[in-house]
Amino acid sequence: MVEGHGLPIGLEVAGANRHDIKLIEATLGNIVVERPAPSETEPQNLCLDKGYDCEQVRELLAELGYRAHIKARNEEASEIRVIPGYRARRWKVERTHSWLNRFRRILIRWEKKASNYLGMLHFACALIVFRTLGFFG
Repeated sequence: MVEGHGLPIGLEVAGANRHDIKLIEATLGNIVVERPAPSETEPQNLCLDKGYDCEQVRELLAELGYRAHIKARNEEASEIRVIPGYRARRWKVERTHSWLNRFRRILIRWEKKASNYLGMLHFACALIVFRTLGFFG
């Protein structure tokens, strides 16, 4: 996700029966924007849901220089009740998935080849980025 905007910048295609944990390294490796080096004063955060909560993912993220934010839904729900104006960090990811689902060709996968589907995903992500940054009005 682009810092501050929550825009898609990297993705990986696999079967629906593959767990997300097995795809995280490939997904982070497919980020096309050059990533600035993280530092103590400017750490890079990565927000994930409870499905990524395992030691293997936390070690990988630490190795890549990310600060992991992994919370269960019930933890976020309790913070919403306690902290006024609190918003879950994960909403940007959920919003981006919603934007992708508005592309019928993405929502219903017609392509048999993964490379063709990946091309359509890249095209949809590019449109989302251009629209969000105001290039198309």
